[in-house]
Formats: sequence, C-alpha cells, structure tokens
Amino acid sequence: MEQFREYIGLGVAGNFALHLEQAGESEDFKDVVTEDENGPKGMFPFYLPGSEGQLGVFPLCDNTIVLPAGEVNVQAEPEVALICELEYEEGQVSAVIPTHFAAYNDCSIRKEGAKKISEKKNWGASSKGLSKQLIPIDTFAPGGVMDHWRICSFLRREGMLMRYGEDVELTGYSYFYGRLLEWMKTQINTQQDQGPLEPLLEYVKACGYPKHAVISIGATRYTHYGESHFLQEGDEVIVALYDNDIHCKNPIMSDVMNRRYDKTGVSYLVKRVMRG
Repeated sequence: MEQFREYIGLGVAGNFALHLEQAGESEDFKDVVTEDENGPKGMFPFYLPGSEGQLGVFPLCDNTIVLPAGEVNVQAEPEVALICELEYEEGQVSAVIPTHFAAYNDCSIRKEGAKKISEKKNWGASSKGLSKQLIPIDTFAPGGVMDHWRICSFLRREGMLMRYGEDVELTGYSYFYGRLLEWMKTQINTQQDQGPLEPLLEYVKACGYPKHAVISIGATRYTHYGESHFLQEGDEVIVALYDNDIHCKNPIMSDVMNRRYDKTGVSYLVKRVMRG
C-alpha cells in the first residue's frame, strides 16, 4: 500500500440506489440540493496526504480492519476503487483519468450527529481496505473491460460464510463512465462546505495538487444480513470484483468459502477484523 501514500483519497456518496437508506444516512443529505435526484449526493475526503489532521493518517490496508476505540457500530461498505491520474488547469481539476480498478472496502462508522461524512471514514491506520490486485482499464467507457465485471461481498463469522452485499454489475452504478468522470471533476472544483459536504478544491490545493487519487465510487446495496450486522473482532470481510465472462456467482462464493483467492479475472480484498 505504500505506493498510495502520496495519492489523495476521495469517495462518492449515494451512487448506488438505496444504499444511503440502508445505511441510515439519507437524512444527512436532506438539505443537499443536486441537479439529479437519482444521482450521487456529493464527494468526501478520506485521506489528505500531508495534512496534520485526522485525515492525514494513512488509512489503506489490504489485510486487516482495526476497529475504532469504544462501543461504535462499524459496517463494511463493498465498492469499487478507481486509481486515477489528475490533471489541472488554472488551479482546477481539468481531467480525472482512471487507469486501474480494484476491490475496495469503504469501512464506515455508523455515527449519528456526525457533521461531515469524513468523520465516519478515517479513524486511523487500517480503517480502509484496497486490494493489491489492480485491474488495468483499457478505456473507461462502454465497450471497455469494466462492462462485464461484477462485485460481491461476504462476511465470515464463527465458521459461517454469509453474503454481505448484493452481487451486482458495475454498470449498475447510477453514474458511471463519462458521466461519472465529468460529475467528479465538477464536484471537486465546485463543492462547497455545506451540510455533510466539504470544500474539496481547497483540500486539493492544500495537498499541493496531487497527481494521483484513489477514488471509491460508491457502496453497493447490502443483503438483509449485511444491512443488519455490524463488524466484530474475529470477523473476516471479503470483497470480490470478478469478470463475469470468466466466472459465475456461485463458483465465486465456493472459492471464497474454500479460501481460493488465486484465480485470474478476480480482484479480492480479504480483511481480518481486529481491535486496536
């Protein structure tokens, strides 16, 4: 994960239908006005390289989740991360260029009364998960490699394996491909300090205009089990992105059950849950 220490970390909120409602967070965005009521609600920072605050703590890890101190509810958030290049013109982001994608866990505290999304996202080292298995993107557009990839996730607890998130196609995101890139560029450049949102361009400037970013593009929907179960010490969380032209849903679950994580055409993120 060391190669990502200089990458700014950003996330997209509300980019998959019904996830915010399942997470109990739709109320946070009641006063946020968007042009498209079915689109994402905003972006948030989860890592600001060089910052002296909590968001300056490097949170990415590929094998463990360290729970925050105290009695708090933490949920895994299975999603896709884009590894991106950032280009600038006249002090603003002019292009967001995805080069790779990977399985990601935007693990989050379910905390009522948090003023900003970022307060739920980075509580320290090993609070975020990114797979080491990065998949190259030929073109982030229809007809490209991501057309036929899917995402699923599981929770292993006391020897039992349960589906945590729904098994869905990546093209099921509300905003994807060119529409998502244009929206993210505009959001970074124009998002203000409003409600749960923060002024991203100010952060980008303070970080010295990073050339790269890890951007999580939104958590998918939970299964009933995932929606109603928070993480505990000893759990194992597995997020899998898989090429549906090569693999099918049930064999992927069988591989996870038997801890076979060596097949091509899959990006696995497998994390053990620990207490700090």
